[in-house]
Amino acid sequence: MAQTKSDPNYKVIAENRRARFDYAIEEDLECGMLLEGSEVKSLRANGGNIAESYAAVEDGELWLVNSYVAPYGQAKTFRHEERRRRKLLVSRKQLSDLWTATQRKGMTLVPIVMYFNHRGLAKLKLGIAKGKKNHDKRESQAKRDWSRQKQRLLKDNR
Repeated sequence: MAQTKSDPNYKVIAENRRARFDYAIEEDLECGMLLEGSEVKSLRANGGNIAESYAAVEDGELWLVNSYVAPYGQAKTFRHEERRRRKLLVSRKQLSDLWTATQRKGMTLVPIVMYFNHRGLAKLKLGIAKGKKNHDKRESQAKRDWSRQKQRLLKDNR
């Protein structure tokens, strides 16, 4: 997802910052989303949240469950449902890989970031993740604290 800052179409809509803390992400992939018109307009106005959402493979299709897209004020007639299930678009091979990954013990599909790519299309980065235990979370927090402290020490010694 290394995009240039000058790209006018690339824009992060929503980020699940808690995902990397709660899950050990083994692999990630980009997938498209099937959206209605008012949803796209709302997302362009920064009206989305994926913090409490997850993805699931059901009946041979990939779905984003419990994601929030704010209602679009100018849409009077064709309003969208805020927390509806949204279909995610992946290839058949990717779908079968995701299904086999979720069948393994403890693996889940976690949305990491929702964004508009360089062509202006809404995309979602999904992570195939395994839930962390409490001791794993404490260990990652200790590493993060130590790296901050190390940076402070290096800054003070200059």
